Amino acid sequence: MANFFKATTKKQELGQEVNIKVTRLDINGCGVGLYNKKPIFIDGALPDEVVKVKVIEQKNKYSRGKLIDVSVANKQRIAAKCQHFLSCGGCDLQHLSASAQLDFKQQKVSDLFSRSNHEQSLPWQAPIVSQPWHYRRKARIGVQYNKAGQAIIGFRQRGSNQLINIKSCPVLIEPVNNIFLPLRALLKKLSGKNAIGHIEVIATEKVTVVVRQLEQLTKQDKSHWQAFSEDFSCDVLFDLGKEIVPLDEAISASLQYLLADNIAISFSSDNFIQVNHQVNKSMISQAIEWLNLTKQDIVLDLFCGLGNFSLPIAKNVAQVVGIEGVELMVSNAHKNALQNGLSNCEFYQADLNSHWKDEVWANKKYTKLLLDPARAGAYQALQQLVHLNINSVLYVSCDPTTLAKDSELLLAQGYRIEKISLMDMFSQTKHIETMVLFVK
Repeated sequence: MANFFKATTKKQELGQEVNIKVTRLDINGCGVGLYNKKPIFIDGALPDEVVKVKVIEQKNKYSRGKLIDVSVANKQRIAAKCQHFLSCGGCDLQHLSASAQLDFKQQKVSDLFSRSNHEQSLPWQAPIVSQPWHYRRKARIGVQYNKAGQAIIGFRQRGSNQLINIKSCPVLIEPVNNIFLPLRALLKKLSGKNAIGHIEVIATEKVTVVVRQLEQLTKQDKSHWQAFSEDFSCDVLFDLGKEIVPLDEAISASLQYLLADNIAISFSSDNFIQVNHQVNKSMISQAIEWLNLTKQDIVLDLFCGLGNFSLPIAKNVAQVVGIEGVELMVSNAHKNALQNGLSNCEFYQADLNSHWKDEVWANKKYTKLLLDPARAGAYQALQQLVHLNINSVLYVSCDPTTLAKDSELLLAQGYRIEKISLMDMFSQTKHIETMVLFVK
């Protein structure tokens, strides 16, 4: 009887409109207050605000509310630039000023380090930033069809796998930010309504559209794509699963972006690249500066990818050895070194989360180490670091939680943090990239 009464109470609370005092942001940038002595999470709410919310979810330990109105606003609140904010799941912090976003991200990193019993005061340096809008040069656009057969083109809705129709996206680089309506008009003309899985846009020295084609392309559909290519001034590639082929046989399926010193990084559309070109160039420059490279240095670059760090570093040192888990990326990194006339680079394939300390490349004498792991971090790789006895370690992180965990391991091995800075690779979002210099 008591359990039945509790369930009924919860059900009755759903849909109620209540006033909430917001006390903080959680790690995802979501406002948090108290409702019935439990945390209530409210997308779009900021600390020190009084907001009216509709209760939309009730769990034993928390609730969720939908923001209806802001009665008392945070001084750092600004108007969201995108018409799809709070519907689209891409951005979390458009309602917070750029400086306050950086403060939130820096505090998040500091909090995670303090939870790891890290006693050293973090030596924060100036953050690496770019323009807060029109910075993203690569994005995957989803394609779905509703019951009426109409195409939905855009990104996932917040907290859902369903897509929301996007009209424009102000974080995408121009002119890619306005590609959605032309794509929607094009898809109306195509004969194969379920022939497209998704569409990827990449803006480097040119704009490239990569279409995941699930069915054979008809002659008529090919002519529609040709007209789109000409109208939007872009190259079109078709990802057929086993191969990527260009719409126009005269163009190459290989892409390229440029770094300082005229270093060209060639890549294929399915390779990972940093989406914020300006931040990428700045973080490479900072890495070279922080490592204080000399012509006598031999540098180990773990998780090296296409050579994004390796090749610029090679211009400043005696030798660079890059290690990457994906064989194709290793091959591409080697080709990039040759293409740029760099003979002091070696690249090897290895699973860095397995035992690698007996590999030939792991028994060289390195003076400095750079690592740029995926979100899972590099804990297993760093456990084997001790036998290398490298004095300077530069860690480029895309996840502050795994960074804090991995830092504990480095500190236990006798390193200290000499410098740390944010890299605002994804302005307007909760995502945090950090650079840390560890010195023995």
